[in-house]
Amino acid sequence: MKNLIKVGMWALSLAVLSSCLHRKGAEGYDFAPLDSIVGEWIGKGYYPGAAVCVVKDDSTVFRKCYGGFTGDTKVYVASAGKWVAAAVIGAVVDSTELDWDDPVGKWLFQYRDDPKGQIPLRHLLSHTSGLLPYLPEPEVDNFNRLEQAVEVILPLDTVCAPGARFEYGGLSMQLAGRMAEMAMGEDFESIFQSLIVGPLGMKNSHFVPVNTDGGHAPMLAGGLCTTLDDYMRFLGMIYHNGTFGDKVVLKPETVREMQADQVREAEIPSGTYVERALKQRHTGIYGLGEWRELVDEKTGEACQISSPGWAGAYPWINKRDGVYGFFIAHVAGSSEKDGGFSSFYGSPVISKTVSEIVSNRMNTYKY
Repeated sequence: MKNLIKVGMWALSLAVLSSCLHRKGAEGYDFAPLDSIVGEWIGKGYYPGAAVCVVKDDSTVFRKCYGGFTGDTKVYVASAGKWVAAAVIGAVVDSTELDWDDPVGKWLFQYRDDPKGQIPLRHLLSHTSGLLPYLPEPEVDNFNRLEQAVEVILPLDTVCAPGARFEYGGLSMQLAGRMAEMAMGEDFESIFQSLIVGPLGMKNSHFVPVNTDGGHAPMLAGGLCTTLDDYMRFLGMIYHNGTFGDKVVLKPETVREMQADQVREAEIPSGTYVERALKQRHTGIYGLGEWRELVDEKTGEACQISSPGWAGAYPWINKRDGVYGFFIAHVAGSSEKDGGFSSFYGSPVISKTVSEIVSNRMNTYKY
């Protein structure tokens, strides 16, 4: 009976997600400040359209579409796909002998005796691998198959020893994806479709084919095409520690490992996303495929995680507030605009505003 009730609640929540309506004042919340921020961005031409959804305690408290967007508008979300890609690999860890501490050479046999073959999987997904973060110009990483990417990436010189330095980028995630392919015996897109898309019903999401029009590759780190409704299903699963309705998509320990500090003792360059965008200076800034935006000072656990994309897409989960949400958009032109606006560094204003709205509502109802 409990499982039936739980499934029913999820079905009701997803039904609410199916219509793109502005629920101003839902459950006593005033989302006018958030609506104003997004509306101003659209008005200034930063984005041709957008959509945003906020869920608190499993209830949709705000949802609105702008500029012709709907819940099913497909968007290439750039680095917002890193979180999803890491979850795909996490599902492979759950299903096969692949382990977070496996070195590259265990699965990519031709590199078993190469120093780069000793890089552990967790370093590939936490940007601490020592590999170049991006291909040297003018080369472009438009790989439709991960096997092609490996053949180009692994011969490149490393920039430091594994675990020594945090360098945000994308190339190392391609190797992680190839390791998952070898462990699973399938190509990455097929793994994504069977282990994530199918259970979550993310019917409008894909990594392949790669869109090469405007920097959406590499495939894992920046090539996800998705929708508001699809990504909200993903976030709901992560928020519930890997469970979606009555389905266990990821093991709880896998979700915890993804959210744990994976930077550890690595050097962190000044001006990284967490420092510049959130004014946070903690060292545990990254997990596996996701930023650890806010960290509990006492426990060291991440209380807010995210995966912003350069083009503006911004998914986040705030555990303290019991909130998760997604702003989906694709910036028009450059990510840097007049007046200092950045579609990448400016995105956390969304989660900050939501936290303020939630806090104001709670204070209003205190006796």
